[in-house]
Amino acid sequence: MKPMQPLQPPIEPMPGALRFAFVTTFYPPHHFGGDAVAVRLHAESLARRGHQVDVVYDLDPVLALQPDADPDPPDLGGGVRVHRLRSRLGVLSAIATHQTGRPVVQARRLRRLLEVGPDVIHFHNVSLVGGPGILAYGSAIKLYTAHEHWLICPTHVLWRHRREPCVERQCLRCLLHYRRPPQLWRWTGAVDRAAREVDVFCSPSRFSIDKHAAMGFAHPMRLLPPFLPDDPAPESGPREEVGKPPVFLFVGRLDRMKGLDDVIPLFTGERAPGELWIAGRGEHEGALRDLAGAAPAVRFLGWVDPPRVRSLLRAARALIVPSQGFEVFGMVLLEAFRDATPVIARRRGALIEVVEAAGGGLLFDDPAELRSAIERLAADPALARELGARARAAFVENWSEELFMRRYLGMIAEIAARRGRSDVLDRLGRNVANGAGLPGSLPEGGGKLRPYTEQRSHF
Repeated sequence: MKPMQPLQPPIEPMPGALRFAFVTTFYPPHHFGGDAVAVRLHAESLARRGHQVDVVYDLDPVLALQPDADPDPPDLGGGVRVHRLRSRLGVLSAIATHQTGRPVVQARRLRRLLEVGPDVIHFHNVSLVGGPGILAYGSAIKLYTAHEHWLICPTHVLWRHRREPCVERQCLRCLLHYRRPPQLWRWTGAVDRAAREVDVFCSPSRFSIDKHAAMGFAHPMRLLPPFLPDDPAPESGPREEVGKPPVFLFVGRLDRMKGLDDVIPLFTGERAPGELWIAGRGEHEGALRDLAGAAPAVRFLGWVDPPRVRSLLRAARALIVPSQGFEVFGMVLLEAFRDATPVIARRRGALIEVVEAAGGGLLFDDPAELRSAIERLAADPALARELGARARAAFVENWSEELFMRRYLGMIAEIAARRGRSDVLDRLGRNVANGAGLPGSLPEGGGKLRPYTEQRSHF
């Protein structure tokens, strides 16, 4: 076992640099969704601006869920130092945290990492790395980003009984369907008490902020939309050929909540509006393959690496995001917008505000509206190009890396001023002078994001 050290820099950081500690359960390459990718992008963006960033995450739950994962993968680069926690107890360590809401096994190491060194501790998904108990660790400026609904939902996803969006708490019955033990600490006020240790809670969408409040989370939350680096698009990969059927793409986990059951039947008949390409894997894949049968218009691509996903997006007439659950944001939307690919998304959760803010896609409530949207874009490539152009413009205006850093460092400056942390304010000022960051006062959310409209469905 590698010794764990405080988050002290091996060399003196550049003038104006802050020391950040990111705490999360999952981090690439040990992850199962887009949330961890967003955390990595955030960490590496800070590192590129000269800040020191240490990421602390827990290998025990990863290896329990994916026993063949490499526990010591090659360095991902990006200027970020990664600290992987691992205990001899393995999955029992994760179970102890899950059941007590505290980092029982890793408490001493986490304290050593967080008590001395960082100026800012940013908590992300802490469900199995420390539960609410870890929020009390350290005296630095503290932020928490709710990438999912863990603060208000034991399953994280507000997908009640594994079959429907959660609009009313039925937690104990729901956990029986998930075959998970109840977390009794959730009924003791542990989350509320621990939340008082955090300076600012952030969420990627207004919908999620409202949902947290409606479900009883009493602490204010600030809007902090995510970003993607605006890197040049890859030149390799498939291209949509003239005269070929238009391609509609799905990218994501293959589980029931993602809504592909409503999409596949539209491509299995003789009058399929194009081809449906499905990139991803998951526990629902077998049922989806059975639903597709031998339909030649439906292609399962399996797991696809990020460069090829981007090529697929550029080839597609549109990205379909049919999620039946309450998405907190949907990073795949930004992937499409970045390369001027329009989207067709279900009118639910945060998908509404993101698509409406971009003006780069069509929304639907039911399979009939979905069919209409697909057929409309299949028959009108000019409309698809127009929507894609709007999506691209909105991406640059609302979800750029530079705008994200202005929002983020500006938020830290506000907290530092409130807490009398003149040392942090001074270094942020020097950081700006060095061109390594852009803290500043912005309206909540920044950019020109429009508020989402009320949902028309009963969900």
